[in-house]
Amino acid sequence: MSTSGVEPEHAPAVGGTRRLGAGPAPFAGLIESGLRYFLAVAQAGSITEASEQLHVAGSAISRQIARLEHEIGVPLFERHPRGMVPSEAGIRLAGFVQRNMMDIEQVVGEIRRLPGGRRSQVRLVAAEGFAWDLLPEAIASFRRDHPEVDFSLHVTSSTAASEHVRDGKADIAVTFSLAPIKGISVEYSQREYVHAVVNARHPLAQRSSVSLAELLPYALAIVDEGTTVRQLFDVCCSAEQLSFEPVFETDYCGALYTFTKFADAVTLTGYLPVRRRLATDGLVAIPLSDQGMHRRYLQIQSMAGRSLPPAAGDFVTHLVQRVQAP
Repeated sequence: MSTSGVEPEHAPAVGGTRRLGAGPAPFAGLIESGLRYFLAVAQAGSITEASEQLHVAGSAISRQIARLEHEIGVPLFERHPRGMVPSEAGIRLAGFVQRNMMDIEQVVGEIRRLPGGRRSQVRLVAAEGFAWDLLPEAIASFRRDHPEVDFSLHVTSSTAASEHVRDGKADIAVTFSLAPIKGISVEYSQREYVHAVVNARHPLAQRSSVSLAELLPYALAIVDEGTTVRQLFDVCCSAEQLSFEPVFETDYCGALYTFTKFADAVTLTGYLPVRRRLATDGLVAIPLSDQGMHRRYLQIQSMAGRSLPPAAGDFVTHLVQRVQAP
C-alpha cells in the first residue's frame, strides 16, 4: 500500500511460502508490531493479504510501515499496481527480522521446558528419500547421547525443503540441490550420483554401469516432474535425443522402489537414500554413465546469516558423520 492510501493488490512474495499470519508465528508478539507488519507484507506481497493473515486492519499496517520507513530513512518497498515488492533495504531487513524471530522462538521454547529439565527442539525438513532411513536412524542415534533434544520432521520436495529453511519454518533442510540458492547457507555438501535401481532378476543387474540409452528396451518407473532426478533425466534425454514412455510415474519415491521390487522395471534414484535396504530387498543400484545425471548435490542447509542453535549445530555434525559412514 502506498502512503497515498491506494492499496495495491498481490505481487510476488519474498521468501517463498511462509505466511506469518496463517496462524501467528509463536512468540511473534515479542517483535515490535511495525517490524511484524513489515515482514508479513514482505512475505505476502500485498497489504490486503497481510491484513487477512494477521487479522489487522490494512490501514494500521500501512501506517506502521510508513512510520518504519520514515524512521529508517529509506523506502522498504517498491509500490506497484499489483502489489508491493521489497527493495534491497527491505530484503535485508526482512532477513534480519526473520532470523531474530527464530532465535526468540528457540530461546522461549527452551525456557518453557525448564521445569522438566532443559530441552531443545530441532526442526527438520527433508526430501522424501532421506526420511526413509537416514534421518530416523540419525535422530535415534543422536538422542541416545542427547535425550533432552526433541525433533520434528516435515517431508516435502527438494525445492520446498530449501524454502522452508529460508523462510524460517525449519532449522535444517536435508535435500538435493542443482544450483546455489539465495538465502541459504550450506552446512555440508557432497555430489550425489544417480543410479538405476533394478531387482536382482533383471537383465541389467550384473552391470557395473549403464547409460540412459541402454535403458530404452526396459520398462521405466520414474518420479514425475518437479524433482531433481526428473529434471536431470529430462535434460539428458533431450540432449541425447532419447524418448522414453514410462510405465509408471508418481510423486512418491517409495512407490517406485516397491514397484521395482516386484516388476522387471528400472527406476532412477540417488544411492544414499536406498543404500541400507538394497541387499535386504533384493535390489541392485547401478551407476549411470551419463555425466549429465550427476550434476546434483546432497546438501544440509540452514538459513543464511543465522547461527544455528547449539542442539541443531550438534545434530548437523552428527548427521554428516552418518552420511559419510560406509
